[in-house]
Amino acid sequence: MTIIDNAVYVDGVRTADPVSLEQTYETLAERGGMAWIGLYRPTMAELTSVAAEFGLHELAVEDAISAHQRPKLERYDDNLFTVLRPARYIDAEEVVEFGELHIFTGKDFVITIRQADTPGLARTRHRLESRPELLALGPEAVLYAILDQVVDDYAPVVAGLENDIDEIEDQLFAGDPTVSRRIYELSREVIQFQRAIHPLADMLDQLKHGFAKYGVDIELQRYLRDVEDHVQSVTTRADSFRQLLQNALTVDGTLTTNRQNETSVAQNEEVKKISSWAAIFFAPSFVASVYGMNFEVMPELKWLYGYPFAVGLMVVLCGLMYLIFKRKKWL
Repeated sequence: MTIIDNAVYVDGVRTADPVSLEQTYETLAERGGMAWIGLYRPTMAELTSVAAEFGLHELAVEDAISAHQRPKLERYDDNLFTVLRPARYIDAEEVVEFGELHIFTGKDFVITIRQADTPGLARTRHRLESRPELLALGPEAVLYAILDQVVDDYAPVVAGLENDIDEIEDQLFAGDPTVSRRIYELSREVIQFQRAIHPLADMLDQLKHGFAKYGVDIELQRYLRDVEDHVQSVTTRADSFRQLLQNALTVDGTLTTNRQNETSVAQNEEVKKISSWAAIFFAPSFVASVYGMNFEVMPELKWLYGYPFAVGLMVVLCGLMYLIFKRKKWL
């Protein structure tokens, strides 16, 4: 279903629920008020229809059709075109899922276009409908309420990323070999999150600069400043995540190098021990091989103490080499 919700409001009260875009146009012309049309992946015909009826700029319509836009706010005469990147944290997969929301606002209309299943705007609509005095302030009130919802929905994302970073810190010192990959993956999530939230500060500044020119109600100005405070808080925390992950990557590299050095040292110690015992056992082999040669002229062969001498020489050499290696702490 392309049209998710479609209503006409007069003085902040929902007075009509048209079943088609054409009926919406007729009702708005007859009764006046404000139309709020919620669309989900609209067809070209539907976008062309609302663009013709409300005088939407062709460049903004082109962006809405192509989607995959960065967060931005553009003004075309008295109309605003706003792009937001809502986000939600999927705990089971430990990833951040991003949506795309386009909002057209004019003198007597609000058109919201969702390119993803989330976020639904029913909560925002019900909230405003329960406060007709706020909704009576017109399309600006709807825009600020949507901004508020999108920014508030960033809070669970921040909490999820923060929890992942805490787990990474535990993995680092536990020697988990998969931690490097997880750091890179989480860094990518944080970068995408920053791309979604960083443009919001400039967008809010643009709206603030238009307060006087477009006669924005004082209550909406307060509303916007509250949203601005939340954006600043989320942005600061997201930026700190980036720094934490960079530090974690540095620590991981240091710990990995230390573990490799420790392994290398341990291997060197084992090599020393093996080499030392090999040298010790080589000494008697050398003596035995010398006296095992079948030379006729070898004085010790017919010497009465030749055998004890050879054995003693083997023992002395082995003992001497053992003491040398022990002193050098190879054994």
